[in-house]
Amino acid sequence: MFKCQGSTSYEHRSSKETPLPAPSPHRSEGAGKGESLKMTGLELLQWSTNALKDHQIENPRLNAELLLAHSLNLNREELYVRLHRELKEGEKGALERLIQRRISGEPLQYILGHQEFWSINFKVDARVLIPRPETELLVEQSLATLSEKTFEQKPSVLEIGTGSGAIAIALAKEVKHIFLVATDISRDALVLAKENAKSVGVQDRIQFVNGDLLGPFLSSEERRTFDLILSNPPYIIRSEIGSLAKEVRDYEPVIALDGGEDGLEVYRRLISQAPSSLRERGWLLLEVGQGQAQMVAEQIQGSGTFLEPQILPDLAGIERVVKAQRK
Repeated sequence: MFKCQGSTSYEHRSSKETPLPAPSPHRSEGAGKGESLKMTGLELLQWSTNALKDHQIENPRLNAELLLAHSLNLNREELYVRLHRELKEGEKGALERLIQRRISGEPLQYILGHQEFWSINFKVDARVLIPRPETELLVEQSLATLSEKTFEQKPSVLEIGTGSGAIAIALAKEVKHIFLVATDISRDALVLAKENAKSVGVQDRIQFVNGDLLGPFLSSEERRTFDLILSNPPYIIRSEIGSLAKEVRDYEPVIALDGGEDGLEVYRRLISQAPSSLRERGWLLLEVGQGQAQMVAEQIQGSGTFLEPQILPDLAGIERVVKAQRK
């Protein structure tokens, strides 16, 4: 499984490891001796927000709202309608368990079980990296590339390291006549990607393949070529993984993060393998980490197989995608 896109960028910070504080419920008006203490949804929301804030969780109010709504099986709009209703003891307990999980560092997306990407709600869990918003640039550039060329037949696209399937599924949703292959080294990731493809209704337009990079297509029996190869591979320097945010370091799959000693190990392998599976004038698109674009572009240029690469920034101005056409 490869890094396929960010809940937040990979930041270097730590979190406190103190016990979850007990809520301070108020006795409901008119409660008699021996009756259980109760809290309204609003009181529990405020307590949850404070607990998350005390443990330095970013956006504590939003996290609290989403977790409370999730625990009650409501959306956020429905939650606000019911905030003044007293909650049952079991409902309080369910939220407290979710808050504890969040304070321990588990990503919000894993707790909720989903993440939006390209306006599609994807199922996510510990089998795959959480899709990051900056990776939408890779989808945008892939669509732009496919729209520029007149194909004799429907375009063929290969995504390396599909993870949750977010990129391939987004492309399949946007381009109706397309041949898509999405690979991943993790069989578990592919199971989830197939579930996501089915939920979006594009399962018949994507072929999922288990394998390491372009390995499945390098043998003479399986050899095929594509108009576009794209990937968002692991690019974190191995020695820096331990200093990533707890949510990333302790919960997201290491195999989807580890880019080797210099963070560029997978790029070198991809760039050397890609020409054998790219048609003439075909395109290679790669997402890169901050500060890596120029080095990856130089590797592509040095291969002697591609025209001069283009480097494209994301919305934050960070050089995010390297794009090159095969000679």
